[in-house]
Amino acid sequence: MHPSSTAGSELRDAVDSLREAFAPKIAQRMGRGDIRTAILVELAEGPMHGYQLIQAIEARSGGSWKPSPGSVYPTLQMLVDEGLATAAQDGERKVYSLTDAGKEAAAEFTAAPHPSESRRGWEAERAALPKAGAKLAQALGQVASSGTREQKERAVAIVDEARRKLYAVLAED
Repeated sequence: MHPSSTAGSELRDAVDSLREAFAPKIAQRMGRGDIRTAILVELAEGPMHGYQLIQAIEARSGGSWKPSPGSVYPTLQMLVDEGLATAAQDGERKVYSLTDAGKEAAAEFTAAPHPSESRRGWEAERAALPKAGAKLAQALGQVASSGTREQKERAVAIVDEARRKLYAVLAED
């Protein structure tokens, strides 16, 4: 095989690996207690129907968490069953409100950070490395598609050296 073919092939493999490693992942699910707390916090703001709750939680989390109807509606029913919320029919929708007991339960959570807050900070921290990897993959893609044979070979050497240095970081105490 011609050296430029080898370098180009190695570079394409590196780009593909980076794209796969840094591809957006499906957000991890929040726990049951988190959805319950989030709903209590939102209902403390005022009565809402299920879809409004989903939108409010998503807005409060900055878009990092959008609970599914399959988690919101059963939790609402659980809150009604526990006597923490009531449901009133408003046209075709049920509007949920907190009872006095629900307001007391919500009060202990409204002073604390919203369940999505710790997640938002974690995701911002976690996003730095994938962003850097995506930028690297983009640059590698440019070299792979329009670089000379020598540029491709140098790029492979740079990526190999970066990989070794990253593993050395993990090996540190």
